[in-house]
Amino acid sequence: MTLLPDRLPQPLSALATGAGAQFLKFGAVGTVGFLIDTATVYALRHSVGLYAAGMLAYLLAASVNWALNRAWTFRGRGHAAAHRQWLRFLAVNLIGFVANRGTFVSLIALVALCAELPVLAVAAGAIAGMLLNFVLSRTLVFPEPKIAAS
Repeated sequence: MTLLPDRLPQPLSALATGAGAQFLKFGAVGTVGFLIDTATVYALRHSVGLYAAGMLAYLLAASVNWALNRAWTFRGRGHAAAHRQWLRFLAVNLIGFVANRGTFVSLIALVALCAELPVLAVAAGAIAGMLLNFVLSRTLVFPEPKIAAS
């Protein structure tokens, strides 16, 4: 039996279509980014330090997230050339970056447990930046196609 959005209870139906579905996909892509971010921080922290590892991890994770969001979450939206769209994605997500890495840096600096277990700081940063990144991505990087007036 297939569950169609019109057969789901209202709150679930809203999530299964439109912006709700995009937000769920964005969250799934963000989970992949979180795993890449965390693995990169752990892989690089001893060679370049936690702060540099966090910055490099963000760039790698954000690039992967852009590619996955372009191919899946916002498929068919935002028809800019790939390199321009990637640069726009990185640029508009600077606000999310500030929330994400600001949280990361603050927790590493102020909470000993986060310095010992950086995954906690990475997770807190990811949550802080997610909503901002979704709104900015949906409106500025992958906008709805404009319908030409007749």
